[in-house]
Amino acid sequence: MLGHNFYHQHIRKYVIVFGTLFNDVIVQRKDANGNILQDIKVPLAYAPREKALARINADPDLSKKVGMVLPRMSFEMTSINYAPERKLNKIHRNVSAFADDKTKLYAAYSPVAYDIGFELNIYTRYAEDSTKILEQILPFFTPEWSVTMNLVPEMNWKQDIPIVLNGVSMQDTYEGDFETRRALIHTINFTLKGYLWGPVRKSGIIKTANVMTHVDTSAVYANEHPSNTVFANVNVTDSSQPGYYIHSRTTTTPGLLANGSPTSNASLSVGIGSIDEDDDYGYIHNFEEWFSANTSA
Repeated sequence: MLGHNFYHQHIRKYVIVFGTLFNDVIVQRKDANGNILQDIKVPLAYAPREKALARINADPDLSKKVGMVLPRMSFEMTSINYAPERKLNKIHRNVSAFADDKTKLYAAYSPVAYDIGFELNIYTRYAEDSTKILEQILPFFTPEWSVTMNLVPEMNWKQDIPIVLNGVSMQDTYEGDFETRRALIHTINFTLKGYLWGPVRKSGIIKTANVMTHVDTSAVYANEHPSNTVFANVNVTDSSQPGYYIHSRTTTTPGLLANGSPTSNASLSVGIGSIDEDDDYGYIHNFEEWFSANTSA
């Protein structure tokens, strides 16, 4: 779009990170004496709740050997909305050096903030299983839990992404006689406060800075203010045309000795091409006065 072709896999990464938070929930079954009889790792899948409900309705007593086994969980991404309250300066540039070429940079403008909605569904046969799962999840969200993600690997740019718990609802799908098993469904809604990065550009590192100093000679050469001596020592190439003229130039470059120490002496410094962006370099300032003194004004 707009002449750019890029894919950072941000949305895919957000889905993976969200699912990873809940892929190690375990339900323990105990006897009357508190001895552990069974450890059940709750399966997790990316699926909408309607699909799970269709499976339960097709086999209400959940007696088939192959199919859904409870307890289990599913999650899905439900929405993506722009977050204006988290808007960043859109002209701010983030830069990072190439991993294999320190004379070049990766550069990207500030990312755009989006709120991504997720829904986690917990399916159980017994209310006790539901509470065991909920109590392994809810205490970590107060109401948010932050995850550090490397959103742009080539720039090694890491950000803390908050995942906010919005609320919990319960649904009992029991329909039938007293011999039919029921399925309890707890739905937890989350908002992931993510960012979407635009294209990453590659460019060279600026190692030389030139600053030009200009002066306004119009007042002197038009004799509008003959008593003003501000421009008395200024010489220009064309004195017949008043205006702004270059008076001097200051050039700044990095300085580094052969042993890796910083220097401000140009004659002792290694070449600019041998200085990397992460070296401990000094600054060399070279001042050039382009025009000699002239008191004829």
